[in-house]
Order: sequence, then C-alpha cells, then structure tokens
Amino acid sequence: MAGPALRFTVRVGDAIHAIRAGWARRVGRVPTVVPFVGYGGDGWVRVLGRVVLRKPGVDRFTSIRGWRSFTSVPVRDAEVVVRAGDRETVVRADRGGIVDAHVQAELAPGWTTVTLSVEGRDAVDEAVFVVDESAEFGLVSDVDDTVMVTALPRPFLAAWNSFVLDEHARAPVAGMAVLYERFVRAHPDAPVVYLSTGAWNVVPTLTRFLSRHLYPRGALLLTDWGPSPEHWFRNGPEHKRRALERLATEFPRVRWLLVGDDGQHDESIYGDFARRHPEHVRAVAIRRLTPGEAVLAGGRSTSGSHGPESVPWRAAPDGAGLAEQLTADGVL
Repeated sequence: MAGPALRFTVRVGDAIHAIRAGWARRVGRVPTVVPFVGYGGDGWVRVLGRVVLRKPGVDRFTSIRGWRSFTSVPVRDAEVVVRAGDRETVVRADRGGIVDAHVQAELAPGWTTVTLSVEGRDAVDEAVFVVDESAEFGLVSDVDDTVMVTALPRPFLAAWNSFVLDEHARAPVAGMAVLYERFVRAHPDAPVVYLSTGAWNVVPTLTRFLSRHLYPRGALLLTDWGPSPEHWFRNGPEHKRRALERLATEFPRVRWLLVGDDGQHDESIYGDFARRHPEHVRAVAIRRLTPGEAVLAGGRSTSGSHGPESVPWRAAPDGAGLAEQLTADGVL
C-alpha cells in the first residue's frame, strides 16, 4: 500500500504535469503518437507506443541527447485509435502516455503495419511482426551490456548514458549483431524481442542505435520511470520475469534463445525461467563482461544455477565466441 510520502510525491508530480501540459497546448503543441515496434500472433497484435505533446510537423524524436526524451510532455489517458487490418479499436494510454494494448486483428504472418491516431490527427504507421503459428524459435535479448556497453547499474553512469551521452558515442558489443543476424537468417520466422529495465522514454534512442549497428528489428519491452501511485521505483528483474512469462503464454510453441550478460540479474532470471519452462528455452547465451566492465557494473552475477541440463548454457566475452558455441549446439 502506498504511504503518505508516496501519495504526496505523486500529487506534486500530477500538479507539475498539469502545468506543463497546459503550457504546451497553449504554445501550439499537439498530441502525437510515437509508434514503437509491436508484435502479434494468430488473431491479435500487441500495440506499443507513446503519446506526447510536440510541435506539429517537427520530429523531435530524431534528437540525439537522451534528456530530450525525458522532457517531452506525455498525454495521460489519451484515447488512441488503432486500425489493424479491417478492424478498428480504441485503446487508452497510461499515466506516462504509454500505449501497451492487446487488440484483436487478422493479419498475415511476417512484418506488416498497423496505424495509430489520437484526437483526430493524422494516423502514423507502426511496424508489427506477426508470428506464424508454425514458428518454433525466437530470440530474447537484454540490451545494457549485452548489445551495447553502458555500465547502466551505477547510478551516475546510468544518468550520464540516459540523459547526456550522444547516442553515436555508445559502443556496441563486438560480434553480437552478427550473431543475431545469423540467428534470424537460420530462423526467418523467429520473433526478436529486446528486453530491458530501461525507461520507455529511451525507446527511440535505442531503436536508432540498434538500426545503426545492424541489429535485426524487433520489439523493445521496457518499463516505467519514476514514482507511480503503487510504488516509488520500478522493479527491473520482476519486469523481465513478467515479460518472459507473458511471451511463454502468448507463443506456446516457441523455444527462445535467451541472451544476456553476467553483470546484472540475467543469469538468475533466465535460469529460473528455464527451470519453470524448459520446453520454452532453446538455449541461454551469456556475454561475460570484461574486468573493467564488471567493476563499472558493480560486479558479476553470483548465480550458480543454470537451469536444467537439457537447456544448453553458453558463455563468452563477445558475439563471435557465443556464435561458435551455439553453432555447435545447432542453434545457428
């Protein structure tokens, strides 16, 4: 149950948001949907995006500094019209302007688009990957220190990477894009999901980073930032656990290649998931941090449990080393 301090903080935040939203509308900002990549299955799609106030005709989300994503004004509880195939559905954004909705739709497998619009404005396209019922494999990847070197757990460095650092200065992890591309080529009907404890605000930045460094396109599943009526801070590991459980339910035939690193909780989360759902895990691949990265990340994982023996568990310092082992396992 929320305590008095949390309730007070939320009320103050609501008041500040109301002032900012009122000012933004008075100076001509208009509600705009920023689409994220979604995914779906037989008869449904999961639509993801964010509704914010911005200048008409100006794409603020091409900006590079991360702080700009956190200063945009979200449109709370906005009604968003989703058109998927011949079906139209109205969904509602949350307090942070985030749209995360499961809607009914009959769409062909593979990459397609749905449209989203708010307050009668022009619709925008959202890319959606519809998973074929016959698909047997998928890829779930952590982001921080798995596809890009961020040293995110340290508070100061987290703030620097999220709010200040030029996205062009972020360093990709060697060989990981090639590993993922090989997996997608071997399994062209496989869904790709990037799972991170980062805030939804940075999805545009991460999307540009992944595209620039030739990672395969996929949905980004992030989480809320800051206090809410229920809690002070988001629980990153619990967010990942819930996301994996949801994927297992949504795609009961798919076996996942789970990729992470040994600097946070990935080993523990993946090991627990593999024990509960060995039928949903094809293999686990863990990127070993360098000594310097491990220091910045606050140490290495102490998890000694790797799940059932039936699930291959591989570790290497880069994508090339993991690819060699996964090729021997028949994953690539």
